[in-house]
Amino acid sequence: MGQIDQLRQWVNESDNIVFFGGAGVSTESGIPDFRSVDGLYNQQYDYPPETILSHTFYRKNTEEFYRFYRNKMLCLDAKPNAAHLKLAQWEREGKLKAVVTQNIDGLHQAAGSEKVYELHGSVLRNFCESCHKFYDVNYIATSEGVPKCSCGGGIKPDVVLYEEGLDQNTLSGAIRAISDADVLIVGGTSLAVYPAAGLLDYYNGNKLVLVNKTPTARDGIADLVVQGSIGEIFSQLD
Repeated sequence: MGQIDQLRQWVNESDNIVFFGGAGVSTESGIPDFRSVDGLYNQQYDYPPETILSHTFYRKNTEEFYRFYRNKMLCLDAKPNAAHLKLAQWEREGKLKAVVTQNIDGLHQAAGSEKVYELHGSVLRNFCESCHKFYDVNYIATSEGVPKCSCGGGIKPDVVLYEEGLDQNTLSGAIRAISDADVLIVGGTSLAVYPAAGLLDYYNGNKLVLVNKTPTARDGIADLVVQGSIGEIFSQLD
């Protein structure tokens, strides 16, 4: 039996699937993975992305943080791809119990998924650091310099920056879903970034599927490895 056929069989037989996804799920919707630094990036910014997207940099160089954030992190024209849509379909059919994602673009919800644990937050949510008033992503995108609340406070995106901890409620929900899953499908991630990659250790089942374009750090422990474009692979899973 081929790898896609095996995956299709496991999906068809299960009503307790959990999907855990990384940047590769979003890149197929045209959202750049900021780790793959391009020449244009090098000309525009004096610091690597990991530095700009850190809590320290946000505090010390807030205006420069927002210049990068608006240019590189807000991809508001992106649409869900075949992987997002298939996951939402499985949830509607009662097969998929949760999506756990490292992405911050909200595309799983745009596709119709409801049970989504966003480990790193979402660009769609922004809050005043003084009064906690909510602001949507369009307010951030159209503001200039450092966006300000009507109360005068600074507005911070609800995303987890480097040096910041994950939200404990989100993390415990993701761990619970993964530990209870029958089939765990991990897609679009090299599993090199912790603590997210460590979530695999909570899986207790025997149907761990890794879907990625390149080998991952955990291929050796997987029950099934499918290499290729996640959108193309998921579109074959009818």
